Amino acid sequence: MSKTILITGAASGFGKIATFELARRGHKVIATAQVYPQMSDLIREAKEQRIELTVDKLDVTNPRDIAYIHEKYDIDVLISNAGIMEGGPIAEQPLDLIRDMFDVNVFGALNLAQGFIKKFVAEKKAGKIVFTSSMGGLWTVPYVAAYCASKHALEAIAEGLRTELASFNIKIATCNPGVFDTGFNDRGVDSIARWYDPEVNFTPSSVFDGTTKALANQLDPQSMADTIVEVALDDNSNFRNVHPKETEEYVKQLQAEAWATKS
Repeated sequence: MSKTILITGAASGFGKIATFELARRGHKVIATAQVYPQMSDLIREAKEQRIELTVDKLDVTNPRDIAYIHEKYDIDVLISNAGIMEGGPIAEQPLDLIRDMFDVNVFGALNLAQGFIKKFVAEKKAGKIVFTSSMGGLWTVPYVAAYCASKHALEAIAEGLRTELASFNIKIATCNPGVFDTGFNDRGVDSIARWYDPEVNFTPSSVFDGTTKALANQLDPQSMADTIVEVALDDNSNFRNVHPKETEEYVKQLQAEAWATKS
């Protein structure tokens, strides 16, 4: 059965791939992008691929955008995918950059979800919300700890919603990508250079030496986008969906080891 699905952060990465796949399967997809030029690119690509797509502007930190989207659309599924990453040692990372991440990754995601949840409840609709979280929502990666903190917060929100909305038949799920080659991780690392100065900051620049090697073997994002699609369409999906399997096993191992870790 065809569903109406709104997806944020549809201009690139997992969001873009999932958007086009869902539309190809015959679902009514509302692809939202942060700025107007991204909208134009999506509209052009949809025409080139002969895919029917509704494209709209949605900056999840913009109250006017949020109110407009809530008023305009009735949906079955929300894929809350928009997110940003700012890297750097959390002991020195500028707080305004950390606030920006929380504004997008946490408060923007929750604000958008709350509005659609209220509509689901009012209409007695069995809606679904899928949050694109991260493996960093389940453990803390050094030098992107603040980003991980925002995803930890998103995990708690998702778990709370899952429990609190069960009686309303509203489904909640998270998708937790490992290291995929969408450019997102690379740009997160690049962001450090915009404020970090080895002549001023006490964190030695040598801690970043392994970054290029760590990002050299990132995975094809298609399989993660496919996971998001399947979770969004499955009325009985798992709540937590870590991909790939190797990342899931690694996260479980780290969580177990954390109980014995000394301060």
